[in-house]
Amino acid sequence: MRYLTAGESHGKQLTTIIEGVPARMPITAEQINESLLRRQKGYGRGKRMQIEKDLVDITSGVRHGYTLGSPISLVIHNDDFKHWTDIMGEDVPEEGQKIRRVVTKPRPGHADLNGALKYGHRDMRNVLERSSARETAARVAAGSVAKIMLRQLGIEVCGYVKEIAGIRASETSALSISEMQQVSEASPVRVLDKNVEQRMMDAIDKAKKDGDSIGGVTEVYVTGMPAGIGSYVQYDRKLDGRIAGSVMSINAYKGVEIGIGFEAARKNGSEVHDEIAWSKERGYYRKSNRLGGFEGGMTNGMPLVVKGVMKPIPTLYKPLKSVDIDSKEEFTASVERSDACAVPAAAVVMEHVVAFELAKAITETFTSDQFPKLQTELAQYREEIRCF
Repeated sequence: MRYLTAGESHGKQLTTIIEGVPARMPITAEQINESLLRRQKGYGRGKRMQIEKDLVDITSGVRHGYTLGSPISLVIHNDDFKHWTDIMGEDVPEEGQKIRRVVTKPRPGHADLNGALKYGHRDMRNVLERSSARETAARVAAGSVAKIMLRQLGIEVCGYVKEIAGIRASETSALSISEMQQVSEASPVRVLDKNVEQRMMDAIDKAKKDGDSIGGVTEVYVTGMPAGIGSYVQYDRKLDGRIAGSVMSINAYKGVEIGIGFEAARKNGSEVHDEIAWSKERGYYRKSNRLGGFEGGMTNGMPLVVKGVMKPIPTLYKPLKSVDIDSKEEFTASVERSDACAVPAAAVVMEHVVAFELAKAITETFTSDQFPKLQTELAQYREEIRCF
């Protein structure tokens, strides 16, 4: 499986093309829309989430509720484009017509200046429109297809918030994954610990009042992945490495942890590694899960635990100083519509990019031309490793 996205933040639409999804898999637009609407929720989101609702238009690869095995194309139309036609339209401007809203002041923390240097754009709108986090809607669309696949294979994925502005949620290992999904979905900040929910919202309110932004930590928890998915034989086949790279590709993410992550550097080996046990019912399992479900680049049958660190959004309403690329004079960086905190929404994005990597690894490991055959083969493999 693989996917490509296309589209600009204020352009006509976002497009996602997914290749490699098995044929005969049940899927509906409503399932994808559910994920897209979840991405738009979250305390601290800006006004753009009130302007338009992201809804998918499946334009190929699905017929009568089932995948065909051919590429799936998903389109998310931008209802706000009517206000941006003159600015973002593809037509050549008439002679003497001035291009509106040209950006010559790069914003600190954004792709603006680096992208302008790389592609030679004197109008950095050509950079910021594509580098915008708006593109993550297209990635959520791709990940929602993966989640639909995983769920029908007995694999559940849940993303939630662990920390915002230094306010940390307590451990909630007693919750089942279905409870995690319900609790996080009901929380305005997508947190599992109700004791810190209001403190997080207060921190977001303060940042918004101060014209500032705050970041945090998101976590994805996965159950049902069998052992042995991924590989140790080449660096680019290690599944935890591929997941880490995918998470780091999300806008504003600056770090990834698997299991206890960086805490392992401060512990002895006996406090880090998970002892192996066996039972007739479960087969091999670990007595703890400090390694987050991965050993040697492969899943070990335990729940997967992946954390991602999101920096504060760099678009500030008390903007930082920059330099105009035309005049070379110091300037106050321009402001586009922004959020005080996008961590709750980012948890949904991370959930979906992780899901895609897992679905991709599954289709690489088992027969994947036809979904019913994939289901059968995975079930047989689960029984095989249980009895190993």
